[in-house]
Amino acid sequence: MPSSAPSSWDEPEGLAARGTLVVLAGRGEHGGVYERFGRRLAFDAYRVRALGDPTVDPSVLDAAAKLLADESLPGPKVLVGSDTGARYAVHLAAERATGLDALILAGLPIGPWVSGSWETEAEARTACPTHQGRLTNDPDFRRGALDESPDELPELRLDLVDLPVLALHGTDDAVSPLDGALNAYAGHPTVRTVTFNGGRHDVLNDALHRTAAATVVLFLERLRLSAELPAIAEGSV
Repeated sequence: MPSSAPSSWDEPEGLAARGTLVVLAGRGEHGGVYERFGRRLAFDAYRVRALGDPTVDPSVLDAAAKLLADESLPGPKVLVGSDTGARYAVHLAAERATGLDALILAGLPIGPWVSGSWETEAEARTACPTHQGRLTNDPDFRRGALDESPDELPELRLDLVDLPVLALHGTDDAVSPLDGALNAYAGHPTVRTVTFNGGRHDVLNDALHRTAAATVVLFLERLRLSAELPAIAEGSV
């Protein structure tokens, strides 16, 4: 059984931590896959704890619940789920996990998908050549996992979630087409959806990963002010 110990990134020495993110990885992934995301958010003084794939290691959910309830970790506490990790994040929120303040859902899967080859899967996951190379050479990454349909994925009960939700999705996500994700989010007033032009399935590790991280930081800074997410900056650039 894979370890549920988190990969961890902390705020720079001398800075007060501004909150905690607990990441649930997607199919085939482990917490270390989110090193680039974790380092970037830690640089902005957010603590990041990234866990593995709940579809193969159910203890990940207990580990996530313990991190959220850990009073030594600073709030606000946000659960980040990628791919099937997003489905499990919604499940924990619907179950009223202690200490949880908000959700960030990336590449929410809606239906089955079959790649047929590692090259096709790598292209569908990310357009970032650096991340493609990392996955290709990572002995702990499980190729072909996107082709699997887990037997017991939790039902998507967004109607039971009354927390702020940031939903991130690529317009070119072949694994989970955008229209299906938007339909899943429709009618849920606490969900704010941000789409990335040309973005693929692994939004947090895609070619636009800097823009995705900046979007997350803005969401977190608004959350720190109020659960109503007041605007910080107006206009466009």
